[in-house]
Amino acid sequence: MNDDVLSTMMISPGLLPTGSLLDSLIHVSNEVGSMEKFPFINIRNISSMIRRIKLLSSLFEEIQVTDTPLPPPSILCLTELFSVISRVKVLIQESKDRSSLWGLIQLEFISNQFYVLVKEMGRALDILPLKLLNITTDIREQVELLHKQAKRTELLIDPRELQRREQLLQVMANNSLQNKQNKGFIDFGKVEEILSSIGLRTPSDYDGEISKLEAEAQNQAGTGGLIVVSNINNLISLVSYSKSMIFRDGSENDRNEEECKPLSAFLYNKVHDSSSSSHSMSMTPNIPDEFRCPISLDLMRDPVIVSSGHTYDRNSIAQWINSGHHTCPKSGQRLIHTALIPNYALKSLVQQWCYDNNVPVNDPTSEGNNNNKKSNEDAIDHISANKAAADAVKMTAEFLVGKLATGSADIQRQAAYELRLLAKTGMDNRRIIAEVGAIPFLVTLLGSHDSRIQEHAVTALFNLSIFDNNKILIMAAGAVDNIVEVLESGKTMEARENAAASIFSLSMVDECKVQIGARPRAIPALVGLLKEGTPIGKRDAATALFNLAVYNPNKASVVKAGVVPVLVELLMDDKASITDDALAVLALLLGCSQGLEEIRNSRGLVPLLIDLLRFGSVKGKENSITLLLGLCKEEGEVVARRLLANPRSIPSLQSLAADGSLRARRKADALLRLLNRCCSQPHHSL
Repeated sequence: MNDDVLSTMMISPGLLPTGSLLDSLIHVSNEVGSMEKFPFINIRNISSMIRRIKLLSSLFEEIQVTDTPLPPPSILCLTELFSVISRVKVLIQESKDRSSLWGLIQLEFISNQFYVLVKEMGRALDILPLKLLNITTDIREQVELLHKQAKRTELLIDPRELQRREQLLQVMANNSLQNKQNKGFIDFGKVEEILSSIGLRTPSDYDGEISKLEAEAQNQAGTGGLIVVSNINNLISLVSYSKSMIFRDGSENDRNEEECKPLSAFLYNKVHDSSSSSHSMSMTPNIPDEFRCPISLDLMRDPVIVSSGHTYDRNSIAQWINSGHHTCPKSGQRLIHTALIPNYALKSLVQQWCYDNNVPVNDPTSEGNNNNKKSNEDAIDHISANKAAADAVKMTAEFLVGKLATGSADIQRQAAYELRLLAKTGMDNRRIIAEVGAIPFLVTLLGSHDSRIQEHAVTALFNLSIFDNNKILIMAAGAVDNIVEVLESGKTMEARENAAASIFSLSMVDECKVQIGARPRAIPALVGLLKEGTPIGKRDAATALFNLAVYNPNKASVVKAGVVPVLVELLMDDKASITDDALAVLALLLGCSQGLEEIRNSRGLVPLLIDLLRFGSVKGKENSITLLLGLCKEEGEVVARRLLANPRSIPSLQSLAADGSLRARRKADALLRLLNRCCSQPHHSL
């Protein structure tokens, strides 16, 4: 086969290899087929997928050996198979690198990812013309069988893994101390059994799992998923303390399974030395270091996790925060939020230790108060809900605003930074900061010649704008022109991009859409960032433009600013990573005559949209078909004939009409009917 021909058969940037298609298919298939040391979760899905890909590898090798030209439909099929197999490789590698416990918790989600890839493999094989290929009967029959199996495949969830997950959740439920009958004590024998079944058998396995869970918690932090972070932290505590209870203490070199013998057989048979005197029996035993609060050094009866990941007793850390501190006492790291997340795993272990050592579970000095305490705490207990803490935030914000107003450049820079952080989390914080009058001073600082002051000020305004009431206050302070100035010529790229994020946030309010769109420099500045920004900045700019274009009079201004060719160019740039956002803006601009004209005249757009019908995301496919349908309706026969002439368009539309989202199915049906009418009508040759 001609390698030069295959190397130029590019469906869309980033979706095909740069060299020979068959060479690349064989290479990636062999990479998947040679993967070893499978994770302990989703084993059946992984092994089944590898078996399918090994079979396809035989097909690719035989096609390569024949060295005969391929019909166009087979090239399209092989192209899509390359995309599927590449994603399989990434998914398996992620499964190997992921925490086993977190993979167990997300069992259905990960299984569904394998299911989707098998279905895509089946759809790719729909258009493979086996009868036209010069391959042996054995290979043809194997591929036909694979095709049938892929088409009728169902979501596969191993019932044994499901049972392990249920056992783990039961342990976590008991660990939450909500079952008073069994006092919430952990059965470490059961924990050891569960962890062993997913590959945790030595102390080093436990250490590796903890590291992976910590990395997962870091990935989830800042996304708004505090409940998720709480669950991961509880798993970290469970694994950490289970390790200390299941294995004897040994040197760091004692890592093999033979040297680390489990203690679960006698965890519940601990007794006091019968020779101990009655006096020594009445004394409180030595508290394990891991159960002591780093602040008070006393036993943690109500342990909670702060944003740095460290655990403290609730009363001690609450007093620390309420006294105006914004850092973690142990690490010195600034607390990005003041949420206290109950550490149920550690609390259960402390209760069990108290039971085993005849230590009162409740602190005798506070037992009267504890009788009135809620038995079941919320998953997240925000300090900001406490009036004293709210007063502390108000005092801090007033102090910082005073520094913004009268301080030197250095003091203003630090104050703006502190307000930026204070506004980063918590609607109460954002409300309080606005109430003490910070917004007008931050708007003034947008014009600062100091790059860091400008950056902190615009970011603080963005954080404050997340609270809806503050949007109106920011607009009333005359911030738009200053924000646009930063967007146009900010001293750092981060300042420019956060200015775009501010416009995106403000433009969620209809009244703001009108006011921002009326500024002649606002929309061109967003288009400028769309050309020059990082992927994150481009995404913020595109989203801001989308919000503004929702207001019909702004559509013409967006088109006039030259956004259409920029968006089309970004669609062709696989490094831009804003395909869905660009498509959404283009689909919206179809609604005005200027936008339709620009989109109609965009060279190379129609073939690209056809490719995205296959390879795009759910939203990407919906917006691609919206654009194609709109062009066909407005431009009629010209675009319809271009679609009919493309061998990939009809299979893509048929696939979407059968398996796409509800919106995509409706539009695909409409476009297929339109194309059918076009075929049945007499026409002039083009």
